[in-house]
Amino acid sequence: MLWVMRCVLLFGVHAQDVRDPSELLVPPGWQGNPWGPTACRARAEGRLPEVVMTSSMSRWEEWGRASLRDGDVVFRMGDARIMYGYFPFSRFLAAASGSRYSHTGIVAVEDGSPVVYDCTKEGVRRQPFAVWTLDNFGPFTVKRLGPGGRGAIPGVVAYCRRVFELQVPFDFSFDPDDSALYCLEMTEKAFRSQGLHLSEPVRLGDMEDAGRYPICYLMFVSISPLVLENPLNLDRPVYMPGNERHGLWASTLLEPVATPWDDRTIEASPRQGGRLSLAGDLSIIGSILTELWTGARIPVRRAGPTIQPDTVGQR
Repeated sequence: MLWVMRCVLLFGVHAQDVRDPSELLVPPGWQGNPWGPTACRARAEGRLPEVVMTSSMSRWEEWGRASLRDGDVVFRMGDARIMYGYFPFSRFLAAASGSRYSHTGIVAVEDGSPVVYDCTKEGVRRQPFAVWTLDNFGPFTVKRLGPGGRGAIPGVVAYCRRVFELQVPFDFSFDPDDSALYCLEMTEKAFRSQGLHLSEPVRLGDMEDAGRYPICYLMFVSISPLVLENPLNLDRPVYMPGNERHGLWASTLLEPVATPWDDRTIEASPRQGGRLSLAGDLSIIGSILTELWTGARIPVRRAGPTIQPDTVGQR
C-alpha cells in the first residue's frame, strides 16, 4: 500500500502545475520566468504588453503607494499545489509549522510604485505589488524594520536586485547554501547580508504541528530521493513564516505595519501540543477527495486577494 501511495505522489509531483491567477497576465507561449529580468525589460521596451489593471488591482496599487516602503516584508497565504493541483502544498507547510502564512517577499519602491521581490518555482521574481496580490489566498500583512535597523534597508533591497539579475533558481531541496533559494530563505538572507538575523531555521521534523501530518511527511521524505539531487530529511533546517513563538513573524527586529482588521495573526496562535495524530492528514485527504468528487479544481484559480485595501488598517 505504501508503495502504491509513493507512486501516486511521485506521479503527482511531476504533473503539470495549476496556474496562479497572476499567470493570466503572461502572454501565451512565453518561455522562462515571466517576472524575471528578461520579461521585465521586454515590458519596459514594449515587446510584451503592459499589465492591464483591474479595479481591484488599482485599489491595491493606490494603497501600496500610500503604505509600503523599501524593505517592507510582506506575508501572505499562497496556494501552491502539486498532484495536478489537488494537493494544497502551501496550506500544508503553513499548517505544519503553525503559521497563518506560507510565503514572504520584500518590497522596493521603484519609479514611485511598490514592487515585490520573491522566489517561486520560476526563480527570483520582481512583480508589481498589485500583481503580487492576485495570488493571495488568505491572510496578508506587512512588517517593517524598527528605527534602529532602517539604515540596512538599501543593502537589503540591493541583495534582492542582485539575486534577481542573477536569476538564482528555486531551492526545491531547502538546502542551506546560496546556490538556490526558496522564498523565506531569500527574505532571511537579504537581511543577513546586512548583518541582521531575523530568525533562526527550524528542523523540518521540529515544526510545531508536524505530528499532525505523519503521512504527508512520510510521503515527501520517501519520494524525495527519486526526484531531488539532495533528498529531504527531517533534520533539514528551514526558514519559515512562523508565528509569535518562532520564525520570521516572531522577529523582534520587525514591527507590524498593516494588518487586516479581521485577521487575528497578532494574537496568540494556539499551540497544538505536539501530539502525534492523523488529524492534519485526514483534513488534507478530505479536501482532496472533496475536490475530486465535485470537480472543484480548475486550470487557473481566480481567488485573488481575500481582503480589500479599505479593510486594511494602519498600525
